[in-house]
Amino acid sequence: MTPVQRSTFGHLNRRSFLRYSALAGAAGALAACGGNSGDSPGGTRADGSKYGSVAVQLSWLKNIEFAGEYFADARGYFREAGFGSVDLIAGGAASTSVEAGLDTGKVWLGLSAPQTTAPAILEGLPAKIVATTYQKNPFAIVSSAARPIRTPEDMKGRKIGVQDTNQLIFNALLTANGMKPGEVTVVPAQFDPTPLANGEVDGWVSYVTNEPITLAAKGFANAHFLFADFGLPLVAETLTVAQSTIDKERDKLKAFLAAEIRGWKDAVADPAESARLAVEVYGKDQKLDLAEQTKEAIAQNDLVVSADTAANGLLSMTDALIEQNIAALRTAKIDIKAAQLFDLSVLREVYAENPGLK
Repeated sequence: MTPVQRSTFGHLNRRSFLRYSALAGAAGALAACGGNSGDSPGGTRADGSKYGSVAVQLSWLKNIEFAGEYFADARGYFREAGFGSVDLIAGGAASTSVEAGLDTGKVWLGLSAPQTTAPAILEGLPAKIVATTYQKNPFAIVSSAARPIRTPEDMKGRKIGVQDTNQLIFNALLTANGMKPGEVTVVPAQFDPTPLANGEVDGWVSYVTNEPITLAAKGFANAHFLFADFGLPLVAETLTVAQSTIDKERDKLKAFLAAEIRGWKDAVADPAESARLAVEVYGKDQKLDLAEQTKEAIAQNDLVVSADTAANGLLSMTDALIEQNIAALRTAKIDIKAAQLFDLSVLREVYAENPGLK
């Protein structure tokens, strides 16, 4: 696939229920990216900053999904928070996992997802999710507007294109809605949704901020529904750190989260500039389309902002949402307790100490 095709269609490759153990061996790929560099005794760093440089691994290639991080970097929020630099490391199909990077200490913080982090923790990784960008997971079923699939029930007797790495989450969707695999014809798929446009299948596992937009741009009118609205209310683009960061670098983590919040407030307020930063600056090598990225930025805001974030601030999670995620993971046969996976206390301290950030 070309870089453009990968940025347009290929991103689903890492949005799946991957086992941490299968990725841990690739951790050496980040060896050149130190999690903390330039440290010197006495509380300051060689670069003169309070916290030095940190490595932050993104969950995918540098596209619109990370607009808040781009703003925080471009507008100096990270620097004002005390960081010498924040190295935004692109993820992708060929990269090691965030969890593996945290395990080796090559990554200080990473953007991941509960269904990926939870198995790693159950296998011994001392880490926690401390915030989330998306209040809803963008997983969706996209279909033709001429023969729309608007609910899981509508999939019965229909052909659904499902990528191999997304079989588990698709099966979890069926389970959450009292359906059996045999009630749907699963068609093994790759990541280019052309078979849907060609009528070879009736539905397609996709990301709501991507395929529906790219298909519409190609003239294919479509409909979709979110997994999150039908029994799988998982969050996404979760900020994950090692437990030692929470225990020993709490002020540093709070400073980072405050800068993140500022960045995401800007991103939500200005989708056009979000797209420009993705296309012209941070994701320049991806040859992204500005108009498409702008539309995706607008669509993304519906996942980032909610009634709860209006009340509690961006990146936050209510106790109820945390419990919904634990229940959703259980549906996917990932049994973990909330206290094992989530620690929102740091973020809540940030907002308590900086009420103006809301």
